[in-house]
Amino acid sequence: MVWESETPVSRETERRLRLYLELLVRWNERINLVAPGGAEHLWHRHFEDALQLIDLLPNGGTRAVDLGSGGGFPGLVLAIATRLHVDLLEADQRKAAFLREVIRQTRASAAVHAVRIETAVLAKAPIVTARALGPLPRLLPMVTRFLELDGIALLPKGRNVDIELTDARRTWNMTVERFASRTDRSGVILRMSGISPIV
Repeated sequence: MVWESETPVSRETERRLRLYLELLVRWNERINLVAPGGAEHLWHRHFEDALQLIDLLPNGGTRAVDLGSGGGFPGLVLAIATRLHVDLLEADQRKAAFLREVIRQTRASAAVHAVRIETAVLAKAPIVTARALGPLPRLLPMVTRFLELDGIALLPKGRNVDIELTDARRTWNMTVERFASRTDRSGVILRMSGISPIV
């Protein structure tokens, strides 16, 4: 693999991310972690997509919860590329086994919780991430279960983001910042704070 990361990372971090990518390619032949594609496509679509969240992380955060981690995006990438400890919630036992193997081989600061989000018991965190887990009205109750009151949620979203925000604002208070995705022309990243149900 000869392409370079668009997000500056150390050589050691890049080495660990490349190891993660190699494991993803191998495991993806046996279990459905992500849509199939060549290594370069997977790097851009999943790893670079997760790495762009680094610039949006709040200062001083030491822990994050990643909801519906699947193949580990964005949570496991952030655990490898930053000093965050990330709790990965993934109910699928096969995907959880993959995540544990990546953590073992890359020595990532992360823990896998192979339980359903609704039944997980975790301390609240200053950062919550979720990617492709559902529309905002369904996602926000899950986010607030694990997000500290003054915490930040980082949520990559697609072309339906405006509809989702309109629907969510009917029942939720929130402060929303939008950032254009560097890996998806129709994508945005929402940085959300002050999330609470309207009563």
